[in-house]
Amino acid sequence: MSKTNQFTVLLLVSFFLLAYILPLGVRDLVVPDETRYAEVPREMIASGDWISPRINGLRYFEKPVMGYWVHAASLKLFGENNFAVRFPSALAVGLSAVLIFFLMQNAGSRKDEQRQFYALLAPLIFLSCFEVFGVGNTAVLDTLFSFFLTATITGFYLASEAGPGSTREKGLLLVSGIFCGFAFLTKGFLAFAVPVLTLAPYLVWERRYKDLFRMSWLPILTALIAAAPWSILIHLKEPDFWHFFFWNEHIRRFLADNAQHRESFWFFFLAAPAMFLPWTFVSPAAIQGIAAQFRGDGPKHRLLRISLCWLILPFLFFSLSRGKLLTYILPCFPPFAILMATGFRHRFKEPGPNRFFQGGTAVTAMLFAVILLAFPMIQFFGFNGFRPFSESWKMMMVINGLAFFVLLSAWSLKSRHPQVKLILFGAAPLFFFFIAHFTIPDLTREVKCPGPILEKYRQNVSRDDIIISDENSLRAVCWYLKRNDVYILGGAGEMDYGLTYPDAKGRQLDAKAAAGLIRENRGKAILIARVRNVTQWQNQFPAPVFQDRNGPAGYVFLRY
Repeated sequence: MSKTNQFTVLLLVSFFLLAYILPLGVRDLVVPDETRYAEVPREMIASGDWISPRINGLRYFEKPVMGYWVHAASLKLFGENNFAVRFPSALAVGLSAVLIFFLMQNAGSRKDEQRQFYALLAPLIFLSCFEVFGVGNTAVLDTLFSFFLTATITGFYLASEAGPGSTREKGLLLVSGIFCGFAFLTKGFLAFAVPVLTLAPYLVWERRYKDLFRMSWLPILTALIAAAPWSILIHLKEPDFWHFFFWNEHIRRFLADNAQHRESFWFFFLAAPAMFLPWTFVSPAAIQGIAAQFRGDGPKHRLLRISLCWLILPFLFFSLSRGKLLTYILPCFPPFAILMATGFRHRFKEPGPNRFFQGGTAVTAMLFAVILLAFPMIQFFGFNGFRPFSESWKMMMVINGLAFFVLLSAWSLKSRHPQVKLILFGAAPLFFFFIAHFTIPDLTREVKCPGPILEKYRQNVSRDDIIISDENSLRAVCWYLKRNDVYILGGAGEMDYGLTYPDAKGRQLDAKAAAGLIRENRGKAILIARVRNVTQWQNQFPAPVFQDRNGPAGYVFLRY
């Protein structure tokens, strides 16, 4: 292996450890997502019920069970802490990067040092995308789901490259089906939509019409077998699960006029330039290389074609959905990384500077230079009364991270060696990603992180205390106080369905009922809620004997 490739391997490992693994535990958990995916596994472990997901002891049927199982395994391995809650997401990103490398390796000779470099560049592109970093450091199910889909498509594609009917082909199709089943157990029927949208058009493009049927039955059967045990058990235990999950999480979310997180068709198109940073402005250089390789028939050309299907068709599918979140298109990032690396390899074969790459690097450097200049102005003078940090060391860390980004981009711009240019540009976000864990803006911590105030008073809360919480705080209250018997004050949000069951009767309170419960339990009643919600209720409640809050826009802890 050449010295350049050795350095690239070292950079990849360092990038993953510094940006994704080592700082995972330093940030407080964010509501509602991170506390949700901490609390459901915690309650599984505490109750011993590994079939029916619950929050606060109430049925929670928004997702199947695989993601909760993986998070529960992490909690058992590392303990109930922030690192353990986020580790599955970061690990899924790392494993996806490994699969990207294997796909690139399979597309050429392993003795070709240049191809080795671009096989290593693809996972670096993936790890350095802003969207991948943001989601990969957050406890959500999208990273696990994306990894399972990547493994599904990788297995099927490698099987398509094996001899028809061979043991290798059958083994890879089995692997593909198992991971498809795991994807289904993570987020449901999307696990079938994305592979079908990718693999069927690819086989048609390759004119392998018979393989549409010959190669499909085994992974489909395997996926059904993998998903069947829990799917049957949840139906027997909770007969309404599949009705709620299918209609609420699929039909309503994707098609209904009142879909959750409703956005226009163009939402992902408008957001994509930011999500694919820092590679957005250098992508024209890669597109040139991609366009020149359509007509070939070698392994690298076939990988390019399946990556195009994998990127474009799922992206359009998610754009057609009525409900949208930025995390939904995470499965599009592995093919993006492959296409970028493949395009760069072709373009940088040509002698002389690449004007598209040079121009894109310059634009990226200037963009972050402007941010670097604007940030201290916002910090010192404010913007509509907003200042990111009250602590100057955080401001200095952000400035250093942005400066590092700009300097490496400028260095990449000046370098004459194509591989060095790409390495420097890919490494540019590393320090910024690392410091991001330590520099969460004050307002974000106040509004999205109730953990500090809950931990501050956790030792003063006994098992005999009656705890009341609003829906905003509920998952955090359950997680930090290790309770599943919290009363919900006001609207229940995503807990509405769980409250419809007879065993949940009396768990939701209006202000009048909450005031009565507090009076009946003077000295033992605790209310934890957003400040803005308590403001509208406090006139109906007795005067608290103690209260504390983490800020005017944050959370309040009251004892009555």
